[in-house]
Amino acid sequence: MSKKILLAGAAGGIVLFIWGAVAHMALGIGESSMKGMQNEDTVLAMMKENMKEPGVYLFPGGIPSNDMTKEQQEEMRRKWKQGPSGFLVFHPEGLPVMSTKTLLTELLSNILAALVAAFLLSQALGTLTGFGSRVLFVTLIGLVPFLSISVSFWNWYGFPNGFTAGEFIEQVVGFGLAGLAMAAIMKR
Repeated sequence: MSKKILLAGAAGGIVLFIWGAVAHMALGIGESSMKGMQNEDTVLAMMKENMKEPGVYLFPGGIPSNDMTKEQQEEMRRKWKQGPSGFLVFHPEGLPVMSTKTLLTELLSNILAALVAAFLLSQALGTLTGFGSRVLFVTLIGLVPFLSISVSFWNWYGFPNGFTAGEFIEQVVGFGLAGLAMAAIMKR
C-alpha cells in the first residue's frame, strides 16, 4: 500500500472520528429519537433478574426458528402485531462510558474504513478527473453502510425514522468530509 493511500486513510479516519464526535456530542444527530424509560429502576431490576446474559434481545418471542410449529409462528406474529415489540442490546454488568479503549477502538475503526475508501479511490483515480469527483466518490462510499445496515435495521426491527435519518447524515456527511481530506491528498 502506498504512502499516499496510508496518509489519505489516516487523514480520512481522523476526520470521520472528529465528525462523529461533533455529530453526537454537539449536534445530537441520531440521539434525537432515543428516549429514557419511566420507572427505570424497576424496569432495570426486572431485566437484570430475568436476562442473565449479555446479548441482543428481540421481543416478543425471541428469534423465530425453523423448528417452530405453525401455531407457534402464528402466536409470534400475533404478539408482534399486538405489541410491544423491540430490539434491545443488553449488558447486565454494564459498560464503561467513553473509556480510552472505546475511543481508540472508534478511531481505529474509522481509520480502517477510510483506508478501504482510500484504496478504492486509488483504484478509481484514472477515471476521476477532478477534485469534486474524488470527493463524491468517497461520499458515496458512505452510503454503503447506511443502505446495507441502517436501512435494514429500520426495515426489520423498526428503528425510528429519526435515528435512521441521523445515521444517513452521519455516514454521508462524515464520508463527504473525509473525502475532502482524501481528495486533497490523492490526486491523479
